[in-house]
Amino acid sequence: MAFGRSSRGTRPVEPVTLKILVAGGFGVGKTTLVGAVSEIRPLRTEELLSEAGRPVDDTAGVEGKTTTTVAMDFGRITLREDLVLYLFGTPGQDRFWFLWDELAQGALGAVVLADTRRLQDCFAAVDYFEQRAIPFTVAVNCFEEAGRFPAETVQAALDLDPGVPVLMCDARDRVSVRDVLVAVVEHALARVDGFREPVTT
Repeated sequence: MAFGRSSRGTRPVEPVTLKILVAGGFGVGKTTLVGAVSEIRPLRTEELLSEAGRPVDDTAGVEGKTTTTVAMDFGRITLREDLVLYLFGTPGQDRFWFLWDELAQGALGAVVLADTRRLQDCFAAVDYFEQRAIPFTVAVNCFEEAGRFPAETVQAALDLDPGVPVLMCDARDRVSVRDVLVAVVEHALARVDGFREPVTT
């Protein structure tokens, strides 16, 4: 539990809350990732894809997708008694990028979720976080039908700085997603001068 009182009558633990963004291209699995790990029922703002949006929405490679996030996904996970993460999934389509600046305010770091079949779709998210000096980790969502590549290959293809972590993950799996989030927090906090304590769960 995030709050509690021991038998010795100690004061309740006030957890530190950190904001993490989950970004990436359309249909890469952001909503699935937030839902897999959230300990509360995720807030979702999904709407059916419309005929009006077809001329501007790139659905190549995800033709079976019928809904899209139009504002954000929101979830929460307690990593340990004194550390809680609030997760904000960003919309993946170009026409909703105006929301990113609002969502990014106060964020400790971000996950850029990638699909090796459409790796170019996460370029915009990488550029966004680099330009704003927001620490991020790239998580490759390993779809069954997608090619598997070493982390070094993905890092080179995205032209990432050497210090940016690249991990393989399954956005459906709670443990896999938790490991990605721990990596984001550790990467972000390592950039804070003097912080060296690893995040343990």
